[in-house]
Amino acid sequence: MADSAVDAPVRRVPGRLTAPAPGWTTTADVVVIGSGIAGLTAALRLRGQVDTILVVTKDVLAAGSTQWAQGGIAAALGPGDTPEEHELDTLVAGAGACDLDAVRALVTEGPEAVRELIALGTRFDHSPEGVLSLTREGGHHRDRIAHAGGDATGAEIQRALIAAIEQAPEIEVVQHALAVDLLLDGPLAEGGGIAGVTLHVMGEGQRDGVGAVHCRAVVLASGGLGQVFSQTTNPAVATGDGMALALRAGATLRDLEFVQFHPTVMYLGPDSRGQQPLISEAVRGEGAFLVDFDGNRIMQGVHELADLAPRDVVAKAITRRMHETDRPHMWLDARHLGAEFWERRFPTILATARSHGVDPVTDLIPVSPACHYASGGVRTDLWGRCDVPGLYATGEVACSGVHGANRLASNSLLEGLVFSRRIAQVLPGELRAWSTPAVDGRTEGLVCDSVRRELQEVMTSHVGVLRNADGLADAGALLDKLAGVRTDDVNQESWETTNLLTISAALTDAAALRQETRGSHWRDDFAERDDERWSGHFDVVMHDGATTLEFAPTAPTDAGAR
Repeated sequence: MADSAVDAPVRRVPGRLTAPAPGWTTTADVVVIGSGIAGLTAALRLRGQVDTILVVTKDVLAAGSTQWAQGGIAAALGPGDTPEEHELDTLVAGAGACDLDAVRALVTEGPEAVRELIALGTRFDHSPEGVLSLTREGGHHRDRIAHAGGDATGAEIQRALIAAIEQAPEIEVVQHALAVDLLLDGPLAEGGGIAGVTLHVMGEGQRDGVGAVHCRAVVLASGGLGQVFSQTTNPAVATGDGMALALRAGATLRDLEFVQFHPTVMYLGPDSRGQQPLISEAVRGEGAFLVDFDGNRIMQGVHELADLAPRDVVAKAITRRMHETDRPHMWLDARHLGAEFWERRFPTILATARSHGVDPVTDLIPVSPACHYASGGVRTDLWGRCDVPGLYATGEVACSGVHGANRLASNSLLEGLVFSRRIAQVLPGELRAWSTPAVDGRTEGLVCDSVRRELQEVMTSHVGVLRNADGLADAGALLDKLAGVRTDDVNQESWETTNLLTISAALTDAAALRQETRGSHWRDDFAERDDERWSGHFDVVMHDGATTLEFAPTAPTDAGAR
C-alpha cells in the first residue's frame, strides 16, 4: 500500500527562522553539524576524501549527549555471541517498527566499528586477564555492552574522538555556533539541494554573529529533542535544532512519536527541571532491582527478563505502580552491590547520587521515567541520505530505522558510529557541484522564548510516558496558541524555542494519530498493539511552515522474533 495522507491538523509554524542577513561567509566542502560520536566519526572518516571539512558545535566539542552515555556501546564481541542474536534482541525491543536491513547493517558492522574505536585510542574496561569487559542491559540476552571508566563510556569515547580531531588540522572546528537554517540552490521539485547553512556564532572573532557557510554537503549529527520535556537526561543543547531545520528545508521526519523514556532517572522532586541524573541500566544489569514503597519487586512476573526487560516495558511498569499507589516515584535497590563494587564499577553515578543526598551503598535510589532518547528523526536511507540532495543525517537526529518503536539499550552510540562510517563511504562520490544559494522565499518568524516553560509542561503532562486522545488534543490546541506568540527579538533562546515548538507540534500530531500502544508510545485509550491498522510509519513534511503527515504501511519486522 502506498504512502497516504492522513486526517491531521495542519500546524503553522515559521517556514524559516528570522535572522539578520549573514555578516560573514566562508566555504567548506562538507559541514558537519554536531560534535558527538556521530559527528566526529563522520568528520574523521571523511578526512582525506574531501578537501575541506568544517565541524560546527552548539557549545564546546564535549558538550553533547555522547559524554553523558553511562552504560556503554553494544556489539557482538563476546564468546558465543553473534550479530544474529544482537539483531533478534534489537527487533524485539523495536516492537515491529525496525527497518530490518538497517538493523542488519548495525549489528554486522558494529563489532568492526568498535574495534576501530579501540584502535583510535578509546580505553574500554578490561578484566585483570586483559579480556574486554562486557556487561548486560535491558533487552539483551547476552553480555555485549563494552564500557569504559566503569560508567563513563561516553566521556571516554568523546575524549578519544576529540584527541583525534585535534591531530587533524584539515578539520576546522567552530564552537558556540547554532545552525540556523539550511541554504538551498533552488526548489527540491526542480532539482535543488544543499548550497550552504547559516550559523550564529558567539565570540569567534571575525565570525561573530550570523554568517553563511557555502558548502556542497551537510552532515546533520546534532542530537535529539530532550528539552521538549520538563525533565530529561539530555543536556541543555538538545532542543531539536537539526530536526527542525531539516524539516523546514524539505526533509521528512519519521517516527517522532516514539520517544523513549528511561525508566530509572533519579527523582529530584516535583519542581526539578531540565537535565536530570541518569541511573544507568547497567546498574540493573549488575543485579539492582526495582521496588515500590512497600518493598515489593515491581518487575517480577511482568516480563521474562524481569528488571532487564526492554526500557518501554520497565517504564510502563513503574508508571503503572506510581499511578496505582499515588506516588511520585519508585525505588531502585542496589545496596547489596556493596561499597567496593559501586566505587569501581559506577563511580560517576555514585558521586552524582551522593551529591544529591542519596548514598546507593546504604540507601534506596528514588527513580521515575524521564525523556531519554528520540527513536525517530530525519528519515534516511541505509547510507544516511535524506530527501534533500546533499543532506545526510546520523545519530539521534536521524531515523535510520534501527530503533523502531523503542531503542535497545546501548545501541545509540553504535548507530552513530556505524552510520557515520556508512555516510563517509558514499558522500565523497556524491558531492554536489558548488552552487549559489537561491533567494529564500519561505515565511520567516520567531516564537517568543517566554513560552518555553509552558510548552515543556504541556508536553510532559499530555505527550509524555502515558498518552490519550483528550490529552493529545489539549496539547495540540495549546501548541497552536503558543505558536502564535511571536517576537521580533532575535536571539538564541527564541530560535531554540521555535525549534522546540516545531518539533513538539509534529510529535503531538503523530502521537494522536497512532491509535495503539507500541514500544515507547503508550496510549491508555488504545492499550493494545494493532498491526492490522498501524504497522508502519508516520512521516511529517513541511511546506513553508505548514506541516502535514502521511502514513507509510510496512509489515512488522519482529514477527519471527517474538
